[in-house]
Amino acid sequence: MRPLRPLGTPLRAARPIAIAAALVPMSGAAFAAGLDGRTLNLFWSLPFVGILLSIALFPLFGAHFWERHLGKVSAFWAVLVVVPLAVFAGLPVATDAVLHVALLDYIPFILLLFALFTIAGGIRIKGNLHGSPLVNGALLLIGTVLASLIGTTGASMVMIRPLIRANDNRRYNVHVVVFFIFLVSNIGGSLTPLGDPPLFLGFLRGVDFFWTTTHLFTETLFVAGMVFGLFLIIDAALYRREREHFRPLPDPTPDASLRVVGLVNFALIGLVIAAILMSASWKPGIDFAVGGAVIELQNVLRDIVFIAAAFASLALTAPADREANGFSWGPIQEVAKLFAGIFICMVPVLAMLRAGMNGPFAPLVALVTNPDGTPNNAAYFWLAGGLSSFLDNAPTYLVFFELAGGDPRTLMTTGALTLAAISCGAVFMGANSYIGNAPNFMVYAIAKDEGVRMPSFFGYMLWSGAVLIPVFVLATFMFFR
Repeated sequence: MRPLRPLGTPLRAARPIAIAAALVPMSGAAFAAGLDGRTLNLFWSLPFVGILLSIALFPLFGAHFWERHLGKVSAFWAVLVVVPLAVFAGLPVATDAVLHVALLDYIPFILLLFALFTIAGGIRIKGNLHGSPLVNGALLLIGTVLASLIGTTGASMVMIRPLIRANDNRRYNVHVVVFFIFLVSNIGGSLTPLGDPPLFLGFLRGVDFFWTTTHLFTETLFVAGMVFGLFLIIDAALYRREREHFRPLPDPTPDASLRVVGLVNFALIGLVIAAILMSASWKPGIDFAVGGAVIELQNVLRDIVFIAAAFASLALTAPADREANGFSWGPIQEVAKLFAGIFICMVPVLAMLRAGMNGPFAPLVALVTNPDGTPNNAAYFWLAGGLSSFLDNAPTYLVFFELAGGDPRTLMTTGALTLAAISCGAVFMGANSYIGNAPNFMVYAIAKDEGVRMPSFFGYMLWSGAVLIPVFVLATFMFFR
């Protein structure tokens, strides 16, 4: 791939800023009370589209460049938002916008991911099992439940190596990892804000912690149950074929009793959950302002607990167990850099979405609205899910959250079905491709490194198209009509 070095020079980098800004007529009044989406146009969404496309395409077509420069790419797109804001709306408005999104959205979001990533990295399952359909089914069920407790990334990292070891003497084992991505890396994370980043962003916007548990339970049970049932049928048929037509392969993993080490980390996850519940229920009325952001005391304490729990995990977990889990700081560093850019690029996009039918996204609003003015929940489910299949599902969730009105009280009550459709689409359909959710590609890389002949990018989509899309169609007719 041709190097993108010209973007690093100040004059060349300034050109797209000048071009975009020249095409966006604005006045200082447009920002008098914050960003008024009615005065913006779609050029302000280009950095947001650019950073999401960078995340989707660079790992596929420019992996080496991406590994070395992803932070710079993220910063480049963020600059294309911040500099025009500072020039046309004034430095105070730009500063307030960045502080608001950083202090109220980005920092709590990344600290939770940091805590869960660190704590889950200390949980290790030792020993070896033999991958019969019953054993594989049990491992998938455990991982699916864990996904809502320690996050899809945490559950994936804890469970994938035991699953691979259990099936390393089977001739047919690719499907086991594929269904693991479906269930553990995606669908299983739909029942709490801990499970998947989109749901925690919803929590930060005011959605109650247990709202997802109560309102997504039936949909999750149906989708996970259907996918799990299909797995059992396929795995049983392939297991029977292996036993009837082939000699058993030697097991490269020595037999050893199964046990879990790092149990203290489950207590630390409980501490993280307690901190989140505390921040949602305890309202002392103490806050302080930093720029345009008002920070509440209970949220500061919550974030401090996140940090303390992560460092306690590092101190209390044997380094050898983390090493055996393949733990490294690379993934969380990548997420931190990328989401810093994503959150900044979302500022004008969210402002335009809040403008509804009076803003530049009016055609999108019309697409998810029935002729009588009620929300088209099937459209919300498929549009949120379709974009989450190829773009990051966390910002996709926020886009449609705002498109549906952005008021958590309304969305949790009269708009509950709409919020459920957005949530399910963002979480479930992240499984449709390797790039739909961060754990997907991590599991793919681990499995391939362990010798599993994983399908290509489009080969995986044949699996998801054959298994998941029919299930999602059924879910649409059952829940979102």
